[in-house]
Amino acid sequence: MKALHAAPSLVEQVHQSILADIAAGHLRPGVRIIQEQLAQQLGISRQPVQHALTLLRKEGVLSDAPGRGLQVAPLDLDHVRQMYDVRAVIEGLAFRKAAENSAAQAAARGPALIRAGRKAVASGSFHHMISADMAFHDFIYALSGNPLVAPSMQTHWTQTQRVMGEVLMRDDKPRDIWDQHEALLAAVASGDGEGAERLARQHILDAADFMIERMQVERAA
Repeated sequence: MKALHAAPSLVEQVHQSILADIAAGHLRPGVRIIQEQLAQQLGISRQPVQHALTLLRKEGVLSDAPGRGLQVAPLDLDHVRQMYDVRAVIEGLAFRKAAENSAAQAAARGPALIRAGRKAVASGSFHHMISADMAFHDFIYALSGNPLVAPSMQTHWTQTQRVMGEVLMRDDKPRDIWDQHEALLAAVASGDGEGAERLARQHILDAADFMIERMQVERAA
């Protein structure tokens, strides 16, 4: 039984490593993914790599390559819009419930996440910026008290990391969204469920507009 517990953790590490390389632009759309090469680079057996690649294919990050094997899939802008529409609803619920159930915890623990987010932006590291953004939202999911929120968001966050990476690579000065996060945290910490939900939905929809516009400009160039 102990061996079974270890495997998912390694698969998740491989999954995140590949996804981070895609989000950072090291693996561009159309690049073939070679299982044996990845296993050698990571110093592990092919089995966890195979499982991670299967997950990424199911999540739409990878697609079948011409002939055989897998490649990094292109981003479908219609799918991105639909994904953010769904995220807006779920995030709205999470922020509302966090305000109603955990305002004191938000006030006590949230400011540290805001500071970490601003520090990540100042660092210029795409990986740190994406990780800080995810950490803030994961914090709210936990405060919501609804155990279905985080699993429901997992697949969306896989694609969201890709979208964020694509946009960050194209911006000379990355958009600083931490003023918005600070306003969201203030609504949650004050117990304003309705206001927190409204701000969260707008935050997600504004992010979708911004990111899709950036990618459309790039593709038209």
